[in-house]
Amino acid sequence: KLGALAGAISLSTRSGLLHAQAASSRPLRILILGGTGFIGPHQVRYAVARGHQVTVFNRGQRQADLPEGVEHLRGDRDSGDLAALKGREWDVCIDNPTSTPFWVRDAGKVLKGKVKQYLFVSTISVYADNSTANADEDAALAKYTGRNVMKETRENLRSNMALYGPLKAASEAEARRQFRGMATIVRPGLIVGPGDPTDRFTYWPVRLARGGDVAAPGDGSDPVQVIDARDLAEWMIRLAETRTFGTFNATGPDYTLSMAALLHGIRATNSAGATLHWIPTDFLAEQKVSPWGDMPVWIPAQGDSAGFGQRNIGRALAAGLSFRPLATTAADTLAWFNSLPADRQAKLGAGLTTEREADLLEAWKAKRATTRRGDERTGDRAEELR
Repeated sequence: KLGALAGAISLSTRSGLLHAQAASSRPLRILILGGTGFIGPHQVRYAVARGHQVTVFNRGQRQADLPEGVEHLRGDRDSGDLAALKGREWDVCIDNPTSTPFWVRDAGKVLKGKVKQYLFVSTISVYADNSTANADEDAALAKYTGRNVMKETRENLRSNMALYGPLKAASEAEARRQFRGMATIVRPGLIVGPGDPTDRFTYWPVRLARGGDVAAPGDGSDPVQVIDARDLAEWMIRLAETRTFGTFNATGPDYTLSMAALLHGIRATNSAGATLHWIPTDFLAEQKVSPWGDMPVWIPAQGDSAGFGQRNIGRALAAGLSFRPLATTAADTLAWFNSLPADRQAKLGAGLTTEREADLLEAWKAKRATTRRGDERTGDRAEELR
């Protein structure tokens, strides 16, 4: 088990070094708004390795292991304190944390004429509809229906997550207004990998490494899409290097990935020998087991969500988006999680608890046993009639 993990991590490290050694021929001054969250540190490390000068702007409340030489500026976008940015110039600004349009508006006021490109991290949740497979970036966006979009705050969003998609869509529109002709909009899917604070993907490497009987959602055929935070971060730096503008769905991989392939691929990175029990969607609903939360990564490919795991990423691929192997992401994620303090490991932020999974599996096995007995009785009666 440890050998497999070490091999995957070594492969990932070598791959990262190869990218880092291919330094950019044109060093950039890069401003990253945020920079200490999930994708920010990956962006910073990759940019520095490629010879760029990096400045991060944030409140200074979150620690991150950033390289020496990175400039740290302090401010608070919620209160409108962007004074540290005034009178400065950068080649490109990458905006990671924004989910409210007034943050974009305020950044635009301070950075107008001071940057040549603005890369905004949006989300595939901006779309109004998820029922159509292979929908691209031209699909209709969610519309904000509140009273004043510029008065919406992150506190409002926390109390009403239905605002998330519409506010991100409105933030995109504000980005195009403030940074006319120089905006790059990146719409990631589920971001995964080492450092993920949500555990929405992490649940599966951790659970499968524990072995035993594992509850799995549906019949395994539902398509899913994820993107390693490192692949997303590194690609965004390359978009800055090439001054690529436009709007891009940024998820993966570059082939159709089923839930079965995802779980089998993760299981192959360890020797625990977990046994997958595929539980039909209807039965999960009866047991009040929710997609995405209780069964992370997965949403049934039917009805209104038929296209959720099948967004078209052709534009991003054409613009150079690439992916490390699923096995590398899974192994690195598990190794990262196992390095965390015991209290952090004790409670995953997503997925079924051990007790609830055991209850679900017991209920499913009882349901199957009852169904089999019913089928046998039906068969016996048919035999008697013959």
